[in-house]
Amino acid sequence: MPWIECTICGKERNVKQSHLERGWGKYCSKKCQFEGQKNGKWLTCDYCDTEIYRRPKDYKKSKSGNFFCSRACHCAWENENVRCGANAPNWRAGEYVYRLILKRTETKEECRRCGTNDKRVLVVHHKDRNRKNNALENLEWLCRNCHAIVHCT
Repeated sequence: MPWIECTICGKERNVKQSHLERGWGKYCSKKCQFEGQKNGKWLTCDYCDTEIYRRPKDYKKSKSGNFFCSRACHCAWENENVRCGANAPNWRAGEYVYRLILKRTETKEECRRCGTNDKRVLVVHHKDRNRKNNALENLEWLCRNCHAIVHCT
């Protein structure tokens, strides 16, 4: 039996002639065989920079070309980069932020008609009745009662 050198670790060992004829006997152990049959690449996780191994099949399956070490890293990356702002699944073109817009300004939180300052009954009224027009000049605080009266007239 001839002595053959392992293609991975370089260790010499005996191999049967029939195994050599079939193309076997390249490796000294299952561990070296496993290492020898790898054909992928070592990459870094796009979120946490952890070293990960990916096969060519994984390259074909990736839509974004990004690779992650775990589902948690993928979700965290997606929440920061993909599912924010207009790309978020519940995004409504900023229609429903008018209350926040008015709160962030120094506009006093009280009804413009009757002067009530109970925050439980205050709502935001669009002066031109266009809910998509969230310009500060178009917004004002009204109590629910006054708001109903304005919309009935």
